[in-house]
Amino acid sequence: MAHHPHYDEAVLSARPDAAIGSIATKGLIGGAIGALVLVAGAFLDFTQFLQSYLIGYIFVLCLMLGCLALTMVHHLTGGAWGMVCRRIWEAATRTLPLMVLLFLPIALNIRRIYAWAKPEAVNDPLIQLKVQYLNEPFFYLRAAIFFAVWGILIFFLNRWSKEQDAGAALPPGPKDSRFRTLSGPGLVLFVLTVTFMAVDWVMSLDPHWYSTMFGVIFIGGQGLGAIAFSILMIGALSGAKPFSETVSVTQLHDLGKLLLAFVMLWAYFSFSQFLIIYSANLPEEIPFYLERFHGGWGWLSLALALFHFVLPFTLLLSADVKRNRRTIMMVAGLVLAARSLDLIWHVGPMFHHDAGFPIHWMDVAAIAGLGGIWLFFCARNLKSRALVPYKDPYFKEAIYGAH
Repeated sequence: MAHHPHYDEAVLSARPDAAIGSIATKGLIGGAIGALVLVAGAFLDFTQFLQSYLIGYIFVLCLMLGCLALTMVHHLTGGAWGMVCRRIWEAATRTLPLMVLLFLPIALNIRRIYAWAKPEAVNDPLIQLKVQYLNEPFFYLRAAIFFAVWGILIFFLNRWSKEQDAGAALPPGPKDSRFRTLSGPGLVLFVLTVTFMAVDWVMSLDPHWYSTMFGVIFIGGQGLGAIAFSILMIGALSGAKPFSETVSVTQLHDLGKLLLAFVMLWAYFSFSQFLIIYSANLPEEIPFYLERFHGGWGWLSLALALFHFVLPFTLLLSADVKRNRRTIMMVAGLVLAARSLDLIWHVGPMFHHDAGFPIHWMDVAAIAGLGGIWLFFCARNLKSRALVPYKDPYFKEAIYGAH
């Protein structure tokens, strides 16, 4: 951990291939095991396989999208907290082609996954009222628009960042403003596309239910997951250059404060949705919580409140926890695990209304399998560029001016 750093391009351009390779190997092994178990499950129960696959896919997609959002936020705001994370976020966003490929099993099986796409939906009068929006051609068109918008943002932000590395370390110039110029409207497009994505791919699993808070809950969760992922990656690489020379207790503390902020933001959005639905007590809305507050789902709701909010919130109130690499990594790991519980809690009851044990073993296999494969490609992307954007004109001020 850096204490008295100084600007040294030889150090800052170092690529800790061994440390990154270790992360990639662990991801590949975990992903292979999870994927094999998941594929075996497909032969036993293909419908459950698709349901679990959707949970795993949304979990990984939210990590990637959270990294895209944080990249744009940092380009608009600056600061040391983002300088040490930016290359991790950029590497994560460059997994978009993988995410498009992994979407195919969902796209090819929507009639098995979504009630509105099944033949019997023609007999449901409420679904028929929404048929102008909930139909297969429009579903595919919207999905293509989502990926296209994300792809354009990712392409230019990564391309310009690569060009920055290829040039000399110069004072801020006209070219540097293009990051901010794109990130402003980019965040607006991000919020719109992610909101519709959450509606299309998750909320429409139950076409009778709706919530105006659903999109912002997903956006808050994406930011939370991305910050937790960033802390884990930085912690894992902090013993190797350049992070050993650039990541200080100050940056860890800043990331810990951001983690706390997103924990509270997610809790605020989630409680707001609950309060609105509880107060209205409308028959088309209240079943969402009735299903999740009884039987096994009720216990998962309690675990979610404890591990997604109460415990991390309590721990992150301590400055000592946020300033210690091991403890902040433990909290980040807890938050990331809680993110998977949150997705199971959101998606599972839309398929299973019984009060039994809520977590299926294929859910765990899907999250581990897709998550491990995604981590492998993310780490491979991380190897291809310098780990910190040391030629960014604001890098020196952000990193060395913070001490």
